[in-house]
Amino acid sequence: MDEVTQLIAGSRRPGSSGRELSIINPSDDSPVTRVIVSDEADVRDAVAAAREAAPGWARTAPAARGAALHAAANAVEAAAGELAELIHAEMGKPVGDARDSVLAGVGTLRQYAELGPVHRGRTLAGDDEAIDLMAYGPRGVVAVITPWNDPVAVACGLLGAALVTGNTVVHKPSERTPGTGYRLATLIAVHFPAGVLNLINGDGHTGALLSSATVDVVAHVGSTATGRAIAAACARTGAKALLENGGKDPLLVDDGVDPAWAAGQAALGAFANSGQICVAVERVYVVASVADAFLDALVAEADAWESRIGPLVDRRLRDTVDEQVQQAVKDGATALRGGSAPAGPGAFYPPTVLSGCTDEMAVMREETFGPVAPVAVVDSFADGLRRASQSEYGLAATVLTPSMSHAQQAWRALPVGTVKINAVFGGAPGGAAQPRRLSGQGFGYGPELLDEMTVTKVVHLEAPPAGW
Repeated sequence: MDEVTQLIAGSRRPGSSGRELSIINPSDDSPVTRVIVSDEADVRDAVAAAREAAPGWARTAPAARGAALHAAANAVEAAAGELAELIHAEMGKPVGDARDSVLAGVGTLRQYAELGPVHRGRTLAGDDEAIDLMAYGPRGVVAVITPWNDPVAVACGLLGAALVTGNTVVHKPSERTPGTGYRLATLIAVHFPAGVLNLINGDGHTGALLSSATVDVVAHVGSTATGRAIAAACARTGAKALLENGGKDPLLVDDGVDPAWAAGQAALGAFANSGQICVAVERVYVVASVADAFLDALVAEADAWESRIGPLVDRRLRDTVDEQVQQAVKDGATALRGGSAPAGPGAFYPPTVLSGCTDEMAVMREETFGPVAPVAVVDSFADGLRRASQSEYGLAATVLTPSMSHAQQAWRALPVGTVKINAVFGGAPGGAAQPRRLSGQGFGYGPELLDEMTVTKVVHLEAPPAGW
């Protein structure tokens, strides 16, 4: 691939820090990407370029902004295979799954290309001698900080919504997928005026510099720790914080479900993308009447998934996952399948099923982000719903039940942004939810994301007095 550089005011240049990031393929430990980290001057230059480009881009006709985003979507779609290979090399996702996620990002770009030009505004019922209206406009400069686990699809959502509403952007992709972030930015930026989309590279230090800069919005998808730091920075600068942080999403298995089907859903939620999904199933509560059959089926599912999943993004994450599993076993849980890191190269971790888990265990309280399904048996649906609701996080939850009454109870009671009944993934296009608690704040998807990227101004317009 091309040299990975920054993109500032339409020009490519390396970072100025002299500090280098080296990305290792998590499948075989081979080198993949090298990039020089952006320093404080680079961040300042990127924000200044975005600020300079902001007035002209804000005045650009919404239809023209939508057309530019459609052109960008075409370019990303044409490069889907290349981007999928980059994702696979940098973070380990199987190429087929990576291509699907790129195409999902293309769909999101197209969605916002259509929605942006018709983004809402309204007139108010005022005096007949005046015009009163609520006008919507861009917020200004948006800092977009994106994760490594789905680096194209997530970025396409935030970049697309920001750009089509007339904002300019400084994007910092994850330090674990800088090559993917760079290639995506070059594919998109060429369809916009210089300075409208800028790219910087770096780790948490660079992200902290960007989130503390003179921007108007900081949009972040990633860890809870980083989200908290961004919220604090935005409180100091006055920028709007738009955050989707971590989760500890529960799955509740009710009495009366088919245990084999429920195990298939649990495995899909826990093991897809090696568990590296914000809304992955991270803790399971199963009613005692179906627990034995469910656990037997879940073990069989884990066996089937072992040949289908890729590695974790790096050994540092694998060590964290393994520490949680080993501590749970030490505290009384049983590893029915998996439970230890294999020998050899890469950052692989097997699909793991833990039984006998308690809510005090870290594997049931703290985000794991690995292919681990910790299971606790509960006496009743009500008990499971109560325990599923007790978390510092509030991203998503899944309930498997044949009872419409229980389904109604669950979606009303669970303090999360997204509740899924009888399917761990899925949903209609355009859905948007607000995470709660440590999981973040604001709409991160759907048409409502356009509202997050815009600001409202009330205008009262009267004619001048007669005789002037």
